Amino acid sequence: MAEGSPLGEIRVLEMTEALAGPYCAMMLGDLGADVIKIERRGTGDQSRRWGPPFLDTESAYFLSVNRNKRSLELDIKDSSDVDILHQLIARSDVFITNIPRMASLQRAGIDPDAMRRLNPRLIYAAISGYGHSGPKANRGGYDIIAQGEAGLMALTGDPDGGPSRFPTPMADITAGLYTVMGIQAALYERDATGTGLGRFIDVSLVDAQTTWLANFGGSYFADGKRPPRLGNVHPTISPYQPLRARDKDIIVAVGTERLWQRFCAILGVEKSLMTDPRFETNPLRNQHREELIPLIEEILVTRDADDWLNEFVAGGIPSGPINFPDETLTDEHLKARGMIVELEHPSLGMVKSIGNPILMSENGPTYRRYPPRLGEHNEEIRAELADSAS
Repeated sequence: MAEGSPLGEIRVLEMTEALAGPYCAMMLGDLGADVIKIERRGTGDQSRRWGPPFLDTESAYFLSVNRNKRSLELDIKDSSDVDILHQLIARSDVFITNIPRMASLQRAGIDPDAMRRLNPRLIYAAISGYGHSGPKANRGGYDIIAQGEAGLMALTGDPDGGPSRFPTPMADITAGLYTVMGIQAALYERDATGTGLGRFIDVSLVDAQTTWLANFGGSYFADGKRPPRLGNVHPTISPYQPLRARDKDIIVAVGTERLWQRFCAILGVEKSLMTDPRFETNPLRNQHREELIPLIEEILVTRDADDWLNEFVAGGIPSGPINFPDETLTDEHLKARGMIVELEHPSLGMVKSIGNPILMSENGPTYRRYPPRLGEHNEEIRAELADSAS
């Protein structure tokens, strides 16, 4: 535990694999919680074998979402290991699992009711594909399935192409973040309001991914129409999309009429595009987008992206480059914000990962532990239990 951190007095048991659960637990660990990652004896988290790339024997995937944790190997079919788990449950604040079927949890004796009988203060967080209620409860699920079922893949990609998966596991990450919020709310309720009782938190990947429909959902509820696939353009704002400069594409987001006027002034089209009756208002610009964008790009392609971006930023126009990941992850702004974490690993050397974006005036995220080797803390944790029992 990290003294002086927001969650410095909290112990979290994480019995999850892949990304949603590990990401959730890592965020809690960044905020100071003592996170014990419970892994299958001998094999551990399945993502330890996901690659390439690998750093020596360690999967880069695993390393990216497992800092600030200790690793304990347990076999939940072994009664002595179950006893260790129960001892830890009795001494913990939060338990996170991503086993999707309640029947499996009950057979193993690690269902919410059993765990909270051992520790009524325990906050039990379950992350799964479809959740533990509803007609599809207890189905298995992965990120790509949630992206498809929640309606996002159908809206992603070129308007004339097929559905497209978002390249990063956003359903997993979103579910992990919602679980963090649920855990923190339950901790507050338990400790600040005096109930003294934990809660069962049920977060599904499909539910979490569905929240990304947000404004699309609002539009559907308003008119009952299926949203079209629009590619890189915004459904209700224009111009708000990638635009081609001479050397590379940039993003410009002209969200108000005042910004439109400034944008036109920078382009030098106050007496042409800005006064054209087809483009006088945002609804008209949306209606005539196919005519407007080529006219804008005719001007932008005369200069390099950085030249335009410097002028747009100076003029208060929201804009930015379209970077490749290597450009983003070496950006001086992100480094200055502490978003690139470096931790020394005993066998791998310096291991980098993406930081926690919750910056606080005091006692914010800390990066104390490198991603653990499988079972690295077996003896340490067992010794702590023995000490606390004596």
